[in-house]
Amino acid sequence: MTDEAALPDTGAVESAPKQEAADAVADLADAPVARMLIALDIDGTVLLEDDTLSPGVVEAVADAQAAGHEVMLATGRSWDSTHTIMDRLGIRPEYAVCSNGAIVMRRTGEGDAAPYERAHVETFDPTEVLTLLGEHLAGAHFLVELPDGSRLFTDYLDDWNLEGANRVSFDQLSEQPVCRVVVVAPEKTDKDFLQLVERIGLSQVSYAIGWTAWLDIAPQGVDKSTALELVREWLGIPPERVLVMGDGRNDIEMMQWAVRNGGRAIAMHQGPPEVHAAAGEVGLSVTEGGVAAVLRAL
Repeated sequence: MTDEAALPDTGAVESAPKQEAADAVADLADAPVARMLIALDIDGTVLLEDDTLSPGVVEAVADAQAAGHEVMLATGRSWDSTHTIMDRLGIRPEYAVCSNGAIVMRRTGEGDAAPYERAHVETFDPTEVLTLLGEHLAGAHFLVELPDGSRLFTDYLDDWNLEGANRVSFDQLSEQPVCRVVVVAPEKTDKDFLQLVERIGLSQVSYAIGWTAWLDIAPQGVDKSTALELVREWLGIPPERVLVMGDGRNDIEMMQWAVRNGGRAIAMHQGPPEVHAAAGEVGLSVTEGGVAAVLRAL
């Protein structure tokens, strides 16, 4: 077949006037970007170790919000120390996932002054796990978070915000259902905790091990991913429009959840290998402005 024979007959192709074509291109350029649910871890993701914000994160988050995306936090922190980070970031999202998924907070109105309420709370009886850990971790410091957000602790926990928390005896920690148990053993390493969990077995709970020798225990089957799935459904955002970012072992489940359902998960560069593997994508470190780099590229 010749090139000439391959051409359509004269008049067979419709063309639009120049102005009409220009208007169509302009409309396409102005079309809103499909809304995304962007869930960010706090420590090691938007915050550096010295509690300063990752470079460029405030401006990048503001731009993402201006583009119509829902930017929220998904953290192991309690609500008391989560909303202060939201203020520093300049965000008032509809939801916030706290306490490694055991608590979901919901904004009750519009505007900066709108309060938040507990939209979803998971609890469990901590007696068995506290007894088991108490037997194997003599000298450890313990903290529990109650459903109303109040906290009880046995001894001072370095780097933990204990403002408003009450010091109690070890036995008092088990007197009522809790949302989470935190164990800090200053003389232990994260590898020590990994070996301990494997050796004693922790049943009927979910757990995450931090970098600096702390163990965070939640109700069985509860983690950041279970809470984020609730939020995603409430917001009506398709699973493939989810983006999560984090750096710690308590982010692994939410990363696996995002990837499994067609979304994206990006690990901070300084995270451990198992977090990198769960995400599939590895960005810059928190000190290099990893979150800002990803959000600017959306």
